[in-house]
Amino acid sequence: MRHRLPNSLTVHAAPGSTRRGRRGLLLAAALLTCTLALPASAWAHAALLHTDPSASVVVDTPPAKVALTYSEAVEPRFAIISVTNAAGQQQTTGSPTRSQTNPDELDIPVGHLAEGWYLVYWRVISVDGHPVRGAFTFAVGPNPGPAPQFVIPSISETAATPQLLIARWITFVTMMVAIGLFVLRTMIAQPMVRRVTGTSLRSVAVAFWVSLGLALIATPVYIVLATAKFALRSPFALGTLLPLVHVSAFGRGYLDLEIVLALFALCAAVALWVDRPEREQRSVAQILAMIGALAAASAALLVPGLAGHAAQTAPRGISLVLDWLHLASGSLWIGGLIGLLILWRSLGSAQRVPGLAVCVPRFSTVAFVSVAVLLGSGIGASFIHLPTLSSLWETSYGKAIVLKVILLAAALVLASGNLLRSKPRLVAAKAEPERARQGAALLRRLAGGEMLLAVGAVFVASLLSSLPPPPKELGTVGQPTAHVGPGPVTSVVKRAGYQLEFHVNPNRAAVPNTFAVRITRDGKPVQGADVTATFTMLDMEMGQLAYHLEDVGGGLYQHSAPALVMVGHWGLSFDVEPKGAPPFNVLLLDTAHG
Repeated sequence: MRHRLPNSLTVHAAPGSTRRGRRGLLLAAALLTCTLALPASAWAHAALLHTDPSASVVVDTPPAKVALTYSEAVEPRFAIISVTNAAGQQQTTGSPTRSQTNPDELDIPVGHLAEGWYLVYWRVISVDGHPVRGAFTFAVGPNPGPAPQFVIPSISETAATPQLLIARWITFVTMMVAIGLFVLRTMIAQPMVRRVTGTSLRSVAVAFWVSLGLALIATPVYIVLATAKFALRSPFALGTLLPLVHVSAFGRGYLDLEIVLALFALCAAVALWVDRPEREQRSVAQILAMIGALAAASAALLVPGLAGHAAQTAPRGISLVLDWLHLASGSLWIGGLIGLLILWRSLGSAQRVPGLAVCVPRFSTVAFVSVAVLLGSGIGASFIHLPTLSSLWETSYGKAIVLKVILLAAALVLASGNLLRSKPRLVAAKAEPERARQGAALLRRLAGGEMLLAVGAVFVASLLSSLPPPPKELGTVGQPTAHVGPGPVTSVVKRAGYQLEFHVNPNRAAVPNTFAVRITRDGKPVQGADVTATFTMLDMEMGQLAYHLEDVGGGLYQHSAPALVMVGHWGLSFDVEPKGAPPFNVLLLDTAHG
Protein backbone atom coordinates (compact mmCIF):
# COMPACT_ATOMS: atom_id res chain seq x y z
CA MET A 1 0.00 0.00 0.00
CA ARG A 2 1.37 3.42 -0.90
CA HIS A 3 0.08 6.82 0.14
CA ARG A 4 1.28 9.97 -1.58
CA LEU A 5 1.88 12.83 0.85
CA PRO A 6 2.96 16.45 0.42
CA ASN A 7 6.54 17.41 -0.38
CA SER A 8 7.20 14.26 -2.37
CA LEU A 9 7.04 12.21 0.83
CA THR A 10 5.98 8.60 0.38
CA VAL A 11 5.12 6.27 3.24
CA HIS A 12 5.18 2.52 2.57
CA ALA A 13 3.25 0.54 5.15
CA ALA A 14 5.68 -1.85 6.61
CA PRO A 15 6.64 -9.37 6.33
CA GLY A 16 18.41 -50.60 18.57
CA SER A 17 21.79 -50.86 19.10
CA THR A 18 23.82 -48.91 21.60
CA ARG A 19 26.17 -47.74 18.86
CA ARG A 20 23.33 -46.44 16.71
CA GLY A 21 21.73 -44.76 19.73
CA ARG A 22 25.02 -43.11 20.63
CA ARG A 23 25.49 -41.81 17.11
CA GLY A 24 21.96 -40.47 17.13
CA LEU A 25 22.59 -38.65 20.38
CA LEU A 26 25.78 -37.10 19.08
CA LEU A 27 24.12 -35.99 15.86
CA ALA A 28 21.23 -34.45 17.75
CA ALA A 29 23.62 -32.77 20.17
CA ALA A 30 25.50 -31.19 17.30
CA LEU A 31 22.29 -29.87 15.87
CA LEU A 32 21.32 -28.48 19.27
CA THR A 33 23.94 -25.78 19.02
CA CYS A 34 22.31 -24.22 16.00
CA THR A 35 18.82 -24.70 17.40
CA LEU A 36 19.38 -23.06 20.78
CA ALA A 37 21.22 -20.23 19.11
CA LEU A 38 17.93 -19.12 17.67
CA PRO A 39 15.74 -16.80 19.72
CA ALA A 40 14.35 -18.56 22.74
CA SER A 41 11.85 -15.80 23.16
CA ALA A 42 11.57 -13.68 20.09
CA TRP A 43 10.21 -10.56 21.69
CA ALA A 44 10.32 -7.38 19.63
CA HIS A 45 9.63 -3.79 20.59
CA ALA A 46 6.77 -1.44 19.88
CA ALA A 47 7.42 0.31 16.57
CA LEU A 48 6.05 3.67 15.50
CA LEU A 49 4.19 2.92 12.28
CA HIS A 50 2.33 6.11 11.52
CA THR A 51 2.01 9.67 12.79
CA ASP A 52 -0.48 12.43 12.18
CA PRO A 53 0.92 14.86 11.17
CA SER A 54 3.40 12.73 9.26
CA ALA A 55 7.12 12.97 9.92
CA SER A 56 8.80 15.87 8.09
CA VAL A 57 5.58 16.98 6.38
CA VAL A 58 4.28 20.55 6.14
CA VAL A 59 0.57 20.96 6.96
CA ASP A 60 -1.41 24.10 6.20
CA THR A 61 -3.99 23.59 8.95
CA PRO A 62 -2.70 23.48 12.55
CA PRO A 63 -3.64 20.12 14.10
CA ALA A 64 -5.60 19.97 17.35
CA LYS A 65 -3.70 16.86 18.41
CA VAL A 66 -0.72 14.73 17.47
CA ALA A 67 -1.54 11.05 16.91
CA LEU A 68 1.05 8.26 17.06
CA THR A 69 0.13 4.75 15.90
CA TYR A 70 2.29 1.87 17.09
CA SER A 71 2.66 -1.78 16.09
CA GLU A 72 0.92 -2.82 19.32
CA ALA A 73 -1.14 -1.29 22.09
CA VAL A 74 1.00 0.67 24.58
CA GLU A 75 -0.03 1.91 28.01
CA PRO A 76 -0.75 5.68 28.18
CA ARG A 77 0.16 5.81 31.89
CA PHE A 78 3.80 5.09 31.00
CA ALA A 79 3.90 7.18 27.79
CA ILE A 80 5.76 10.48 27.47
CA ILE A 81 4.92 12.63 24.45
CA SER A 82 6.04 16.24 24.10
CA VAL A 83 5.54 18.74 21.30
CA THR A 84 7.88 21.74 21.37
CA ASN A 85 8.51 24.66 19.02
CA ALA A 86 11.87 25.90 17.76
CA ALA A 87 12.37 27.85 21.03
CA GLY A 88 11.86 24.70 23.09
CA GLN A 89 8.47 25.79 24.44
CA GLN A 90 5.97 23.03 25.29
CA GLN A 91 2.84 23.02 23.13
CA THR A 92 0.90 20.14 24.68
CA THR A 93 -2.24 20.84 26.71
CA GLY A 94 -2.87 17.45 28.31
CA SER A 95 -1.62 13.93 28.90
CA PRO A 96 -1.44 11.12 26.33
CA THR A 97 -4.65 9.14 25.94
CA ARG A 98 -5.59 6.03 24.00
CA SER A 99 -7.66 6.60 20.88
CA GLN A 100 -11.26 5.47 21.21
CA THR A 101 -11.21 4.05 17.68
CA ASN A 102 -7.74 2.46 17.54
CA PRO A 103 -6.19 0.77 20.63
CA ASP A 104 -2.72 1.04 19.06
CA GLU A 105 -2.94 4.84 18.77
CA LEU A 106 -1.95 7.44 21.37
CA ASP A 107 -3.21 11.03 21.11
CA ILE A 108 -1.73 14.13 22.70
CA PRO A 109 -3.69 17.43 22.57
CA VAL A 110 -1.87 20.59 21.54
CA GLY A 111 -2.74 24.25 21.64
CA HIS A 112 -2.98 26.50 18.60
CA LEU A 113 0.23 25.97 16.63
CA ALA A 114 1.62 28.97 14.77
CA GLU A 115 3.58 28.73 11.54
CA GLY A 116 6.91 27.02 12.03
CA TRP A 117 8.57 23.74 12.84
CA TYR A 118 7.79 21.46 15.78
CA LEU A 119 9.61 18.59 17.44
CA VAL A 120 7.64 15.58 18.71
CA TYR A 121 9.51 13.50 21.28
CA TRP A 122 7.98 10.24 22.51
CA ARG A 123 8.75 7.40 24.91
CA VAL A 124 6.52 4.33 25.33
CA ILE A 125 6.71 0.88 26.90
CA SER A 126 6.26 -2.15 24.65
CA VAL A 127 3.95 -5.00 25.56
CA ASP A 128 7.09 -7.03 26.31
CA GLY A 129 8.21 -4.43 28.86
CA HIS A 130 10.92 -2.60 26.92
CA PRO A 131 11.18 1.20 26.67
CA VAL A 132 11.37 2.70 23.20
CA ARG A 133 12.04 6.34 22.37
CA GLY A 134 12.00 8.42 19.24
CA ALA A 135 11.55 11.86 17.78
CA PHE A 136 10.37 13.44 14.55
CA THR A 137 9.50 16.86 13.24
CA PHE A 138 6.67 18.43 11.29
CA ALA A 139 5.82 21.96 10.24
CA VAL A 140 2.76 24.20 10.09
CA GLY A 141 2.61 26.24 6.90
CA PRO A 142 2.19 27.53 4.39
CA ASN A 143 5.57 29.25 5.02
CA PRO A 144 7.28 27.53 7.95
CA GLY A 145 10.80 28.42 6.81
CA PRO A 146 13.80 26.07 6.96
CA ALA A 147 13.81 23.32 9.58
CA PRO A 148 15.79 24.42 12.68
CA GLN A 149 18.37 22.42 14.63
CA PHE A 150 16.25 21.23 17.54
CA VAL A 151 17.80 20.29 20.87
CA ILE A 152 16.66 16.68 21.08
CA PRO A 153 16.52 14.66 24.32
CA SER A 154 18.22 11.30 24.30
CA ILE A 155 16.43 8.91 21.98
CA SER A 156 18.53 5.91 22.95
CA GLU A 157 17.17 3.67 25.70
CA THR A 158 17.31 -0.04 26.34
CA ALA A 159 15.97 -2.64 28.72
CA ALA A 160 19.36 -4.38 28.55
CA THR A 161 20.63 -2.66 31.71
CA PRO A 162 22.78 -4.77 34.06
CA GLN A 163 20.14 -4.59 36.80
CA LEU A 164 17.27 -5.78 34.62
CA LEU A 165 19.39 -8.36 32.79
CA ILE A 166 20.49 -10.01 36.04
CA ALA A 167 16.95 -9.93 37.44
CA ARG A 168 15.50 -11.44 34.25
CA TRP A 169 18.24 -14.08 34.14
CA ILE A 170 17.70 -15.13 37.78
CA THR A 171 13.94 -15.30 37.23
CA PHE A 172 14.23 -17.59 34.23
CA VAL A 173 17.11 -19.76 35.48
CA THR A 174 15.46 -20.50 38.83
CA MET A 175 12.12 -21.28 37.20
CA MET A 176 13.65 -23.53 34.54
CA VAL A 177 15.91 -25.34 37.02
CA ALA A 178 12.99 -25.93 39.39
CA ILE A 179 10.88 -27.48 36.64
CA GLY A 180 13.77 -29.62 35.39
CA LEU A 181 14.57 -30.82 38.92
CA PHE A 182 10.94 -31.73 39.54
CA VAL A 183 10.83 -33.85 36.38
CA LEU A 184 14.15 -35.50 37.28
CA ARG A 185 12.96 -36.24 40.84
CA THR A 186 9.54 -37.63 39.99
CA MET A 187 9.98 -39.23 36.56
CA ILE A 188 13.64 -39.90 35.70
CA ALA A 189 15.54 -40.72 38.90
CA GLN A 190 12.69 -42.34 40.83
CA PRO A 191 13.57 -46.02 39.94
CA MET A 192 16.96 -45.56 41.61
CA VAL A 193 15.35 -45.80 45.06
CA ARG A 194 13.92 -49.25 44.25
CA ARG A 195 16.97 -50.62 42.46
CA VAL A 196 19.82 -49.33 44.64
CA THR A 197 19.60 -49.97 48.37
CA GLY A 198 20.30 -47.00 50.64
CA THR A 199 19.64 -44.28 48.07
CA SER A 200 17.33 -41.33 48.47
CA LEU A 201 16.04 -38.45 46.34
CA ARG A 202 15.75 -36.06 49.26
CA SER A 203 18.65 -33.87 48.09
CA VAL A 204 17.05 -33.37 44.69
CA ALA A 205 13.76 -32.45 46.35
CA VAL A 206 15.53 -29.92 48.59
CA ALA A 207 17.24 -28.38 45.56
CA PHE A 208 13.87 -28.19 43.82
CA TRP A 209 12.28 -26.28 46.68
CA VAL A 210 15.25 -23.91 46.97
CA SER A 211 15.13 -23.15 43.25
CA LEU A 212 11.37 -22.69 43.21
CA GLY A 213 11.52 -20.48 46.30
CA LEU A 214 14.11 -18.29 44.60
CA ALA A 215 11.89 -18.07 41.51
CA LEU A 216 8.94 -16.98 43.66
CA ILE A 217 11.13 -14.22 45.14
CA ALA A 218 12.89 -13.19 41.94
CA THR A 219 9.70 -12.75 39.92
CA PRO A 220 8.14 -9.91 41.98
CA VAL A 221 11.56 -8.28 42.36
CA TYR A 222 11.91 -8.28 38.60
CA ILE A 223 8.40 -6.82 38.22
CA VAL A 224 9.24 -3.94 40.58
CA LEU A 225 12.57 -3.21 38.87
CA ALA A 226 10.94 -3.25 35.44
CA THR A 227 8.08 -1.02 36.58
CA ALA A 228 10.59 1.43 38.04
CA LYS A 229 12.23 1.51 34.62
CA PHE A 230 8.87 2.12 32.96
CA ALA A 231 7.94 4.97 35.29
CA LEU A 232 11.45 6.46 35.55
CA ARG A 233 11.28 6.10 39.34
CA SER A 234 13.55 4.63 42.01
CA PRO A 235 12.90 0.91 42.64
CA PHE A 236 12.71 1.78 46.34
CA ALA A 237 9.67 4.04 45.81
CA LEU A 238 7.34 1.10 46.45
CA GLY A 239 4.41 3.30 47.45
CA THR A 240 4.43 4.76 43.94
CA LEU A 241 5.41 1.65 42.02
CA LEU A 242 3.10 -1.01 43.48
CA PRO A 243 -0.11 0.66 42.22
CA LEU A 244 1.47 0.77 38.75
CA VAL A 245 2.55 -2.88 38.56
CA HIS A 246 -0.75 -4.08 37.13
CA VAL A 247 -1.11 -1.13 34.72
CA SER A 248 1.11 -2.50 31.95
CA ALA A 249 0.43 -5.70 30.04
CA PHE A 250 3.97 -6.77 30.93
CA GLY A 251 3.38 -6.25 34.66
CA ARG A 252 0.08 -8.11 34.57
CA GLY A 253 1.73 -10.98 32.70
CA TYR A 254 4.46 -11.42 35.30
CA LEU A 255 1.96 -11.14 38.13
CA ASP A 256 0.22 -14.04 36.42
CA LEU A 257 3.56 -15.87 36.34
CA GLU A 258 3.92 -15.42 40.10
CA ILE A 259 0.43 -16.84 40.64
CA VAL A 260 1.08 -19.82 38.36
CA LEU A 261 4.41 -20.52 40.07
CA ALA A 262 2.64 -20.49 43.44
CA LEU A 263 0.08 -22.92 42.01
CA PHE A 264 2.92 -25.11 40.73
CA ALA A 265 4.44 -25.06 44.23
CA LEU A 266 1.14 -26.22 45.74
CA CYS A 267 0.66 -28.98 43.16
CA ALA A 268 4.30 -30.08 43.50
CA ALA A 269 3.95 -30.26 47.28
CA VAL A 270 0.95 -32.57 46.92
CA ALA A 271 2.72 -34.67 44.27
CA LEU A 272 5.86 -35.13 46.40
CA TRP A 273 3.78 -35.83 49.53
CA VAL A 274 1.86 -38.70 47.95
CA ASP A 275 4.84 -39.96 45.94
CA ARG A 276 6.25 -43.34 47.02
CA PRO A 277 9.35 -44.03 44.89
CA GLU A 278 9.92 -47.40 46.60
CA ARG A 279 6.68 -48.73 45.06
CA GLU A 280 6.76 -50.47 41.70
CA GLN A 281 3.44 -48.99 40.53
CA ARG A 282 2.09 -45.46 41.04
CA SER A 283 -1.26 -45.03 42.78
CA VAL A 284 -4.14 -43.11 41.24
CA ALA A 285 -3.48 -40.26 43.68
CA GLN A 286 0.17 -40.12 42.59
CA ILE A 287 -0.80 -40.01 38.92
CA LEU A 288 -3.41 -37.28 39.40
CA ALA A 289 -1.05 -35.20 41.54
CA MET A 290 1.71 -35.60 38.95
CA ILE A 291 -0.58 -34.50 36.13
CA GLY A 292 -1.64 -31.43 38.09
CA ALA A 293 1.94 -30.40 38.87
CA LEU A 294 3.11 -30.88 35.28
CA ALA A 295 0.13 -28.89 34.01
CA ALA A 296 1.03 -26.01 36.34
CA ALA A 297 4.66 -26.18 35.23
CA SER A 298 3.59 -26.11 31.59
CA ALA A 299 1.42 -23.06 32.27
CA ALA A 300 4.34 -21.28 33.94
CA LEU A 301 6.46 -21.80 30.83
CA LEU A 302 3.68 -20.40 28.66
CA VAL A 303 3.16 -17.15 30.59
CA PRO A 304 6.39 -15.38 29.48
CA GLY A 305 5.37 -15.78 25.85
CA LEU A 306 1.89 -14.46 26.58
CA ALA A 307 3.41 -11.48 28.43
CA GLY A 308 5.89 -10.76 25.67
CA HIS A 309 5.94 -10.07 21.99
CA ALA A 310 5.53 -13.73 21.04
CA ALA A 311 1.83 -13.17 21.62
CA GLN A 312 1.96 -10.19 19.25
CA THR A 313 3.94 -11.86 16.46
CA ALA A 314 2.10 -13.43 13.55
CA PRO A 315 1.36 -16.26 13.31
CA ARG A 316 0.54 -15.85 17.02
CA GLY A 317 -0.26 -19.47 17.81
CA ILE A 318 2.90 -20.83 16.20
CA SER A 319 5.07 -18.18 17.87
CA LEU A 320 3.69 -19.08 21.29
CA VAL A 321 4.14 -22.83 20.73
CA LEU A 322 7.74 -22.38 19.60
CA ASP A 323 8.48 -20.14 22.57
CA TRP A 324 7.00 -22.69 25.01
CA LEU A 325 8.84 -25.62 23.44
CA HIS A 326 12.17 -23.83 23.72
CA LEU A 327 11.66 -23.01 27.38
CA ALA A 328 10.37 -26.50 28.23
CA SER A 329 13.26 -28.28 26.49
CA GLY A 330 15.81 -25.97 28.07
CA SER A 331 14.28 -26.60 31.50
CA LEU A 332 14.65 -30.38 31.15
CA TRP A 333 18.25 -29.98 29.99
CA ILE A 334 19.54 -27.54 32.60
CA GLY A 335 17.49 -28.92 35.51
CA GLY A 336 18.53 -32.46 34.65
CA LEU A 337 22.22 -31.54 34.57
CA ILE A 338 22.03 -29.85 37.95
CA GLY A 339 20.06 -32.79 39.34
CA LEU A 340 22.71 -35.29 38.21
CA LEU A 341 25.42 -33.19 39.89
CA ILE A 342 23.39 -33.08 43.10
CA LEU A 343 22.95 -36.85 43.02
CA TRP A 344 26.67 -37.34 42.46
CA ARG A 345 27.38 -35.22 45.51
CA SER A 346 24.70 -36.65 47.82
CA LEU A 347 25.04 -40.37 47.10
CA GLY A 348 27.42 -42.33 49.28
CA SER A 349 30.55 -43.85 47.80
CA ALA A 350 28.93 -47.32 47.69
CA GLN A 351 25.73 -46.07 46.03
CA ARG A 352 27.16 -43.44 43.68
CA VAL A 353 28.10 -45.60 40.72
CA PRO A 354 25.05 -47.92 40.75
CA GLY A 355 22.75 -44.93 41.37
CA LEU A 356 24.18 -42.96 38.45
CA ALA A 357 24.06 -46.13 36.33
CA VAL A 358 20.28 -46.03 36.74
CA CYS A 359 19.77 -42.26 36.26
CA VAL A 360 22.22 -41.29 33.53
CA PRO A 361 20.89 -43.58 30.74
CA ARG A 362 17.30 -42.50 31.52
CA PHE A 363 18.27 -38.85 31.45
CA SER A 364 20.06 -39.38 28.15
CA THR A 365 16.78 -40.61 26.63
CA VAL A 366 14.96 -37.50 27.85
CA ALA A 367 17.79 -35.33 26.56
CA PHE A 368 17.51 -36.96 23.13
CA VAL A 369 13.82 -36.09 22.93
CA SER A 370 14.59 -32.56 24.12
CA VAL A 371 17.15 -32.16 21.35
CA ALA A 372 14.60 -33.18 18.74
CA VAL A 373 12.09 -30.69 20.11
CA LEU A 374 14.70 -27.95 20.28
CA LEU A 375 15.66 -28.62 16.69
CA GLY A 376 12.11 -28.36 15.40
CA SER A 377 11.22 -25.25 17.39
CA GLY A 378 14.48 -23.56 16.47
CA ILE A 379 13.99 -24.11 12.76
CA GLY A 380 10.47 -22.74 13.03
CA ALA A 381 11.64 -19.68 14.95
CA SER A 382 14.33 -18.97 12.37
CA PHE A 383 11.78 -18.79 9.58
CA ILE A 384 9.68 -16.34 11.57
CA HIS A 385 12.29 -14.06 13.09
CA LEU A 386 15.50 -14.04 11.01
CA PRO A 387 14.95 -12.25 7.69
CA THR A 388 18.52 -12.64 6.38
CA LEU A 389 21.67 -14.58 7.20
CA SER A 390 23.67 -11.36 7.32
CA SER A 391 21.52 -10.13 10.20
CA LEU A 392 23.60 -12.45 12.40
CA TRP A 393 26.60 -10.14 12.13
CA GLU A 394 25.00 -6.86 11.14
CA THR A 395 22.68 -6.39 14.14
CA SER A 396 23.16 -6.44 17.92
CA TYR A 397 20.56 -9.19 18.14
CA GLY A 398 22.50 -11.34 15.69
CA LYS A 399 25.79 -10.79 17.52
CA ALA A 400 24.16 -11.96 20.75
CA ILE A 401 23.03 -15.10 18.92
CA VAL A 402 26.61 -15.74 17.79
CA LEU A 403 27.78 -15.46 21.42
CA LYS A 404 25.11 -17.93 22.44
CA VAL A 405 26.29 -20.34 19.73
CA ILE A 406 29.83 -20.19 21.09
CA LEU A 407 28.73 -20.96 24.65
CA LEU A 408 26.50 -23.82 23.58
CA ALA A 409 29.10 -25.26 21.22
CA ALA A 410 31.53 -25.43 24.14
CA ALA A 411 28.82 -27.04 26.30
CA LEU A 412 28.12 -29.67 23.66
CA VAL A 413 31.81 -30.55 23.38
CA LEU A 414 31.68 -31.45 27.07
CA ALA A 415 28.36 -33.26 26.57
CA SER A 416 29.88 -35.42 23.84
CA GLY A 417 32.56 -36.48 26.32
CA ASN A 418 29.89 -37.70 28.71
CA LEU A 419 28.05 -39.56 25.95
CA LEU A 420 31.18 -41.25 24.59
CA ARG A 421 33.03 -41.98 27.84
CA SER A 422 31.04 -41.46 31.05
CA LYS A 423 27.77 -43.14 30.09
CA PRO A 424 29.30 -46.40 28.63
CA ARG A 425 31.43 -46.84 31.76
CA LEU A 426 28.46 -46.38 34.07
CA VAL A 427 26.29 -48.80 32.07
CA ALA A 428 29.03 -51.46 32.41
CA ALA A 429 29.37 -50.87 36.16
CA LYS A 430 28.82 -54.51 37.19
CA ALA A 431 31.40 -55.90 34.78
CA GLU A 432 34.02 -53.16 35.23
CA PRO A 433 33.53 -51.39 38.58
CA GLU A 434 36.84 -49.50 38.47
CA ARG A 435 36.13 -48.00 35.06
CA ALA A 436 32.64 -47.14 36.29
CA ARG A 437 34.14 -45.12 39.18
CA GLN A 438 36.32 -43.30 36.69
CA GLY A 439 33.27 -42.63 34.57
CA ALA A 440 31.39 -41.16 37.54
CA ALA A 441 34.30 -38.81 38.31
CA LEU A 442 34.50 -37.76 34.67
CA LEU A 443 30.73 -37.20 34.61
CA ARG A 444 30.98 -34.74 37.51
CA ARG A 445 33.69 -32.67 35.86
CA LEU A 446 32.16 -32.58 32.40
CA ALA A 447 28.55 -32.10 33.53
CA GLY A 448 29.64 -29.29 35.86
CA GLY A 449 31.32 -27.42 33.03
CA GLU A 450 28.39 -28.12 30.71
CA MET A 451 25.95 -26.78 33.29
CA LEU A 452 27.90 -23.54 33.77
CA LEU A 453 28.05 -22.94 30.02
CA ALA A 454 24.35 -23.69 29.64
CA VAL A 455 23.44 -21.25 32.41
CA GLY A 456 25.64 -18.66 30.70
CA ALA A 457 23.71 -19.28 27.48
CA VAL A 458 20.49 -18.54 29.37
CA PHE A 459 21.99 -15.20 30.38
CA VAL A 460 22.66 -14.41 26.73
CA ALA A 461 19.07 -15.45 25.99
CA SER A 462 17.98 -12.85 28.57
CA LEU A 463 20.01 -10.30 26.64
CA LEU A 464 18.36 -11.43 23.41
CA SER A 465 14.91 -10.81 24.86
CA SER A 466 16.02 -7.27 25.72
CA LEU A 467 17.11 -6.50 22.14
CA PRO A 468 14.90 -5.91 19.10
CA PRO A 469 14.98 -8.86 16.67
CA PRO A 470 15.92 -7.96 13.10
CA PRO A 471 12.89 -6.48 11.34
CA LYS A 472 11.43 -7.99 8.20
CA GLU A 473 12.57 -4.88 6.32
CA LEU A 474 16.14 -6.20 6.57
CA GLY A 475 15.16 -8.94 4.15
CA THR A 476 13.78 -6.46 1.62
CA VAL A 477 16.62 -3.95 1.29
CA GLY A 478 19.06 -6.40 -0.32
CA GLN A 479 22.87 -6.53 -0.14
CA PRO A 480 24.40 -3.15 0.78
CA THR A 481 26.92 -1.59 -1.58
CA ALA A 482 28.72 0.16 1.28
CA HIS A 483 28.56 0.63 5.04
CA VAL A 484 28.64 4.24 6.20
CA GLY A 485 28.35 6.23 9.43
CA PRO A 486 28.24 7.10 12.18
CA GLY A 487 29.03 10.76 11.62
CA PRO A 488 29.04 12.73 8.35
CA VAL A 489 29.14 10.50 5.29
CA THR A 490 31.32 10.76 2.21
CA SER A 491 31.35 7.56 0.19
CA VAL A 492 32.28 6.87 -3.43
CA VAL A 493 30.94 3.79 -5.19
CA LYS A 494 30.88 2.60 -8.79
CA ARG A 495 27.82 1.02 -10.31
CA ALA A 496 26.73 0.28 -13.91
CA GLY A 497 29.59 2.35 -15.38
CA TYR A 498 28.80 5.38 -13.20
CA GLN A 499 30.72 6.86 -10.29
CA LEU A 500 28.53 8.08 -7.44
CA GLU A 501 29.78 10.24 -4.57
CA PHE A 502 27.34 10.19 -1.64
CA HIS A 503 27.15 12.75 1.15
CA VAL A 504 24.98 12.68 4.29
CA ASN A 505 25.46 15.58 6.66
CA PRO A 506 25.38 15.71 9.66
CA ASN A 507 23.98 12.15 9.62
CA ARG A 508 22.20 12.54 12.94
CA ALA A 509 18.80 11.19 13.92
CA ALA A 510 15.70 13.41 14.16
CA VAL A 511 17.41 16.53 12.76
CA PRO A 512 17.48 17.94 9.22
CA ASN A 513 20.05 16.11 7.13
CA THR A 514 21.27 16.89 3.64
CA PHE A 515 21.35 13.86 1.35
CA ALA A 516 23.36 14.41 -1.83
CA VAL A 517 24.83 12.33 -4.61
CA ARG A 518 27.12 13.53 -7.40
CA ILE A 519 26.90 11.27 -10.48
CA THR A 520 29.58 11.16 -13.18
CA ARG A 521 30.36 8.91 -16.12
CA ASP A 522 33.78 8.89 -17.75
CA GLY A 523 34.59 11.96 -15.65
CA LYS A 524 31.62 13.96 -16.97
CA PRO A 525 28.63 15.01 -14.82
CA VAL A 526 25.37 13.17 -15.46
CA GLN A 527 22.47 15.59 -15.61
CA GLY A 528 18.73 15.12 -16.06
CA ALA A 529 18.59 11.88 -14.09
CA ASP A 530 15.73 10.95 -11.80
CA VAL A 531 17.03 10.10 -8.30
CA THR A 532 14.84 8.88 -5.42
CA ALA A 533 16.14 8.05 -1.94
CA THR A 534 14.21 5.60 0.24
CA PHE A 535 14.91 5.31 3.96
CA THR A 536 14.23 2.01 5.78
CA MET A 537 14.70 1.61 9.53
CA LEU A 538 16.54 -1.69 10.09
CA ASP A 539 16.36 -1.97 13.89
CA MET A 540 12.58 -2.14 14.11
CA GLU A 541 9.54 -2.28 11.90
CA MET A 542 8.24 1.12 10.86
CA GLY A 543 7.13 2.95 7.74
CA GLN A 544 9.53 3.85 4.95
CA LEU A 545 10.20 7.41 3.82
CA ALA A 546 11.02 8.29 0.21
CA TYR A 547 12.22 11.63 -1.21
CA HIS A 548 12.96 12.82 -4.71
CA LEU A 549 16.43 14.41 -4.93
CA GLU A 550 16.52 17.70 -6.84
CA ASP A 551 18.88 18.17 -9.77
CA VAL A 552 20.88 21.27 -8.77
CA GLY A 553 23.27 21.09 -11.73
CA GLY A 554 26.74 19.74 -12.39
CA GLY A 555 25.59 16.17 -11.81
CA LEU A 556 24.63 16.95 -8.18
CA TYR A 557 21.30 15.76 -6.75
CA GLN A 558 20.27 16.60 -3.20
CA HIS A 559 17.44 17.04 -0.71
CA SER A 560 17.31 18.18 2.93
CA ALA A 561 14.88 16.59 5.40
CA PRO A 562 14.83 15.01 8.90
CA ALA A 563 14.38 11.58 7.32
CA LEU A 564 16.45 9.64 9.87
CA VAL A 565 13.79 9.80 12.56
CA MET A 566 15.39 7.21 14.90
CA VAL A 567 18.84 6.39 16.22
CA GLY A 568 20.13 3.12 14.75
CA HIS A 569 20.79 1.39 11.44
CA TRP A 570 19.17 2.61 8.24
CA GLY A 571 19.01 1.30 4.72
CA LEU A 572 19.49 4.23 2.32
CA SER A 573 18.37 3.03 -1.10
CA PHE A 574 19.04 5.33 -4.08
CA ASP A 575 17.11 4.54 -7.25
CA VAL A 576 18.83 6.23 -10.20
CA GLU A 577 17.25 6.56 -13.65
CA PRO A 578 19.73 8.25 -16.00
CA LYS A 579 18.21 9.97 -18.98
CA GLY A 580 17.94 7.48 -21.84
CA ALA A 581 19.81 4.74 -19.94
CA PRO A 582 18.79 1.71 -17.85
CA PRO A 583 18.00 2.45 -14.17
CA PHE A 584 20.05 1.03 -11.30
CA ASN A 585 20.10 1.03 -7.50
CA VAL A 586 22.70 1.70 -4.82
CA LEU A 587 22.12 0.68 -1.19
CA LEU A 588 24.03 2.19 1.72
CA LEU A 589 23.82 0.70 5.21
CA ASP A 590 24.00 3.73 7.47
CA THR A 591 24.44 4.16 11.24
CA ALA A 592 22.83 7.29 12.64
CA HIS A 593 23.47 8.55 16.17
CA GLY A 594 21.55 11.15 18.16
